[in-house]
Amino acid sequence: MSLIRPEFTAGLIRWREVIAGALIIGLGLWLVALGGYLLTPLGAGVAALGLAYGLLAYRRIRFAQEVAAPGMVEVDEAQVGYLGPQGGGFVSIDDLQEIRLLTLRGRRVWRLKQLDGQALLIPVDAEGADRLFDAFAALPEMNTADLIAALSPETAPPTTLPLRGDIPEMRLVWRRRGAGVVTGA
Repeated sequence: MSLIRPEFTAGLIRWREVIAGALIIGLGLWLVALGGYLLTPLGAGVAALGLAYGLLAYRRIRFAQEVAAPGMVEVDEAQVGYLGPQGGGFVSIDDLQEIRLLTLRGRRVWRLKQLDGQALLIPVDAEGADRLFDAFAALPEMNTADLIAALSPETAPPTTLPLRGDIPEMRLVWRRRGAGVVTGA
């Protein structure tokens, strides 16, 4: 029998990186308070690193969803894979053309489209989907604030069925800049 409630332990585990960032900020501020020509800039640098780490950890927590979908997401060496009961596949991060957030039959899924036109659908709430944040953040010109905003509760699908049928709702999250269509000589 444990003296610590399981909910509290789960919360500590979930927020551990944010707590570590706060501790690093505290260490930096303590060094600044000691003063001096060496410790003040060193403490300010440590506090800035702690702030950056804590902010990234907080965004990662907001990106993670509760596991409710079948299947599993793998991210390994610039390759994203989804292994589901009725489908799946693999996409290279270097070959991604665009990322969209779709709502299909009340379930939100990531649509990862490759340069050759093939697409991979990954449920937002699949096991391991929280690992996609770091993979998406490594994309060129990816704004992680937009990535988090796409998953915010305000953009969640309605709980009732849409009146217009089974048309998926789509939101563009990221698109690779490229040469596009070349015209002329």
